[in-house]
Amino acid sequence: MGRRARRVALLLCLAALSAGALPAVGALPAADEEGNQDESLESKTLSAEDQVKDHSTGTRVVAGQIFLESGKSDSQSENEESFHSQEEEKENSLEELNSLEVSNLLNKDLEEAEVQSPVLTAIGGTADGEPCHFPFLFMEKEYAECTADGREDGRLWCATTYDYKKDQKWGFCESEEQSNKRRQMQEAEDVYQIGMKILNESSKKAQKKVAYQYLLKAADMNHTKAMEKVSYALLFGDYLKQNIQSSKELFEKLTEEGSPKGQMALGFLYASGLGVNSSQAKALVYYTFGALGGNLIAHMILGYRYWAGIGVLQSCESALTHYRLVANHVASDISLTGGTVVQRIRLADEVENPGMASGMLEEDLIQYYQFLAEKGDVQAQVGLGQLHLHGGRGVEQNHQRAFEYFNQAANAGNSHAMAFLGKMYSEGSDVVPQSNETALQYFKKAADMGNPVGQSGLGMAYLYGRGVPVNYELALKYFQKAAEQGWVDGQLQLGSMYYNGIGVKKDYKQALKYFNLASQGGHILAFYNLAQMHATGTGVMRSCHTAVELFKNVCERGRWSERLMTAYNSYKDGDSNSAVVQYLLLAEQGYEVAQSNAAFILDQKEASIVGENETYPRALLHWNRAASQGYTVARIKLGDYHFYGFGTDVDYETAFIHYRLASEQQHSAQAMFNLGYMHEKGLGIKQDIHLAKRFYDMAAEASPDAQVPVFLALCKLGVIYSLQYIREINIREVFSHIDMDQLLGPEWDLYLMTIIALLLGTIIAYRQRQHQAVPRAAGLRPAVPQQEPPPEHQPPQ
Repeated sequence: MGRRARRVALLLCLAALSAGALPAVGALPAADEEGNQDESLESKTLSAEDQVKDHSTGTRVVAGQIFLESGKSDSQSENEESFHSQEEEKENSLEELNSLEVSNLLNKDLEEAEVQSPVLTAIGGTADGEPCHFPFLFMEKEYAECTADGREDGRLWCATTYDYKKDQKWGFCESEEQSNKRRQMQEAEDVYQIGMKILNESSKKAQKKVAYQYLLKAADMNHTKAMEKVSYALLFGDYLKQNIQSSKELFEKLTEEGSPKGQMALGFLYASGLGVNSSQAKALVYYTFGALGGNLIAHMILGYRYWAGIGVLQSCESALTHYRLVANHVASDISLTGGTVVQRIRLADEVENPGMASGMLEEDLIQYYQFLAEKGDVQAQVGLGQLHLHGGRGVEQNHQRAFEYFNQAANAGNSHAMAFLGKMYSEGSDVVPQSNETALQYFKKAADMGNPVGQSGLGMAYLYGRGVPVNYELALKYFQKAAEQGWVDGQLQLGSMYYNGIGVKKDYKQALKYFNLASQGGHILAFYNLAQMHATGTGVMRSCHTAVELFKNVCERGRWSERLMTAYNSYKDGDSNSAVVQYLLLAEQGYEVAQSNAAFILDQKEASIVGENETYPRALLHWNRAASQGYTVARIKLGDYHFYGFGTDVDYETAFIHYRLASEQQHSAQAMFNLGYMHEKGLGIKQDIHLAKRFYDMAAEASPDAQVPVFLALCKLGVIYSLQYIREINIREVFSHIDMDQLLGPEWDLYLMTIIALLLGTIIAYRQRQHQAVPRAAGLRPAVPQQEPPPEHQPPQ
């Protein structure tokens, strides 16, 4: 950039600053969505501006979300007030002069910059090498840029004089090579758009496969977005046959072009060792480049790595920076009706108790509820409405069906259904048009019936002036009523009012109280607000660790969490390779349930894409990560792996440490039983039968399921103890001290001989009877027709 160009850029910045054109610090940009789960997984891309913004400064609350503005505390503000007041006059006096000077310089330099802008030169035609003239007249129409009108080949051209018809002076605006490339890219874009249209508008698997064929064609024509879509589809086996090698080649090509999504995915391949030799150093490099390019998943992965110290030095502040940035975007996507439900299904629990641990509704049960709803059961209508509104438990999100069920229940006079209809109208969607007036009517009806959801909705209307004039007192009143009944939205908004001092005196302790209450109900924005307060030390002692954990919770509610359900469905369909790759990526993002599920699939040796020699070491790695996040079963699995030598050397001492941690921290009955066994056998610890019995007893107390195995173990322990006692004493010496005449009487030997004789007689009689039965069975007898046994006892054919 030349000196004059830099001067123009500087003046543009000054002009923007003086006009207040720059966005407020902490304001979140609109999210880039394509309405597709895959796009949400690949993540949105942040602009460079958003990444440079300093998010470590103060806060403001918008719709229940705390956003950062200025990092000055109240004490700092008071100290700086006098300084600002002194400076204000100086700034005001210079403002007019600066504004005028900037305006004059800007106009002057912009004129010069216009003159210096590159001139388009005609190529070929009748005016080769002459500058294009804009605008030019062609077919009685003025053109301010190159056009393809009048040409069948679609090549761009321009006139070098104003009137083409009069002078016939023209030339091409691009070389033939450039023209071909442009037309190819335009064709690729058209094919890509067709594919995306089919993908977004259809929910049928067959149609989505057709869509990916279009995307595959566009990818072959080097269309970047299509390549991103196809590469992820090949990686996960989504509507295309899974091919790790082909996806790797596409990711490498995308990385060369500077695609953040490609860089992040290539980092994942190196981190997990899929298709390449595992290299945590290379993974970190690609993740870093992806994050610098604005990829949210890359930021999330780096946040988890800095938090857990994976491949980098553990740094809470670095983790906070990455997690906060992602959490800002997740929080900005949360609507009034809330986000989709995140299904966290553990495969180990699902295998042991199918359908119980997952919380999934069986198809028969859903049909039963639908039958009840059709028959006019109001509770079934409201329940199905909520299921379809948020999705989850095996039911897809469907606003049309949710609206229909809520309407039926509202017509029957159900206040809950009225309140949810109000939320749907307030938010607006493709199915329900946004209408503050209609929403207000439903909220009022529900609130008059004492419904907390309606009261909270009415409070929102008065707080933001939706269909009614802004009235903070009424908003506070309705939020308090909703909060008293335990409704999380009321608690959240009440906390926001206390935090901001809207309608009440600013009170951070009250804000913290209500945010904590809302977080106990699982509200994402409550976690977000608490994270901001702990990160900035507002109303609480600053705690980086607490802030990171809360931000991590928020980040894990992002749209990419839908991949958890996709991975589960892949596993249920028998596609373990697809499932394990999806779980591995989610595990990289820090999802504990994904780490344990990936480890479980590897532990069961169900994924053929991972070599047999690498299965246990990789499973051990993910059990370790899941255990560090507090999952008890993973901690016990770590003990088992070290006890039996799976993926590592046999190490009883390390196994004992893991079992002890699971016993002390999570009070696991299994861990206590294992500790009892190790004390009994003296494995990794000195043998101690008394401590073994103590741990067995603790296991029985911790879980009713452990009582039977504990009883058997104690019986065995009793036998071992008895034998040990016998070994320790001198048996001859014991018998020498026993007087049989005194113990059993003087004729004890006669009694003993009588008993022995009776036993011998019984045995001889039994043997004789057996010998007599054999010849009779061999004699001739009349034939007896064989009867068929009853049906239940018939032998198999």
